[in-house]
Order: sequence, then C-alpha cells, then structure tokens
Amino acid sequence: MLSWLLRGKLPLILVLVAGWLLTGLTGSAQAAPGSWSSQIPGLMVAMGDRASASQAATPPTAANNVQSAQLGRIHWQFQHSPGALLNAWLCHPEQCVALTGMRGSTTALVGRAADAPLHFRFALRPGQRPVRVQGLQLIVNYQ
Repeated sequence: MLSWLLRGKLPLILVLVAGWLLTGLTGSAQAAPGSWSSQIPGLMVAMGDRASASQAATPPTAANNVQSAQLGRIHWQFQHSPGALLNAWLCHPEQCVALTGMRGSTTALVGRAADAPLHFRFALRPGQRPVRVQGLQLIVNYQ
C-alpha cells in the first residue's frame, strides 16, 4: 500500500478529500450577516382614507450575499411636524408592519427575502391637515 501512495497517488487522494470536505462545509454554511442603509426622499401625506407610499428602498449592489439572505432587525426613522398624528407602516412586498413612532426597530419581518424593496406608508388620522414627512431612513440587518 505504501508503494501505491508513493507512486503519485497521494496528491490525487488529498485533492479529492479536500474537495469533499469543502463541498460539505459550503453546503451547510449560513449566509454571512450584513446590513445596508437607505435614505428615502420625503413626501406629503394629504389623505386619511388612502395611504401615501414613499419611494422604495432597495439594497445597494455592493451588499454582500443579500440575494440569498433573510431579513433580521430593521431600524427606522422619519420626522414630521410636532403634533401631527399619522398612521405609519413599514412594508415589504409580502407584509406591512405598523410602526409605533417616528423611530424604532422591528423584527416583525424576520425571515422575509432581504433583497426585496421596502417602503413606508403613511395616512392621516381623522381631522388632520396635510403633513410633510421627511428624514426617512432605514437600516436593514440580514442573515
């Protein structure tokens, strides 16, 4: 057996074993965690019976492994004039989540596709005058 190993077969065996190990490891490995952020232009919210949607935020092309990743915690922020009463949501194509204030974070979209566009939706509460919403920001964590 030693003579067989010495006749040049050992390097081939090592390559085959190394390839088998690498295939097994990469097949079961999780995507590397990452994050991306976006600033979204402001908008005027003028109706209570119909929500106004912001422009969509999408991951930058430089975001690593986002195509095969799932959403994690999302941090949001927006601003409007003091005293304005708005209903606000953060939306993924599969689900919208009601937001509790002008800034915060949510895990309600965990497990959804991380490369899908996200947007804000706003609606006036009854009796409110039109409101300008600005400073819209998202920080999206994914795995």
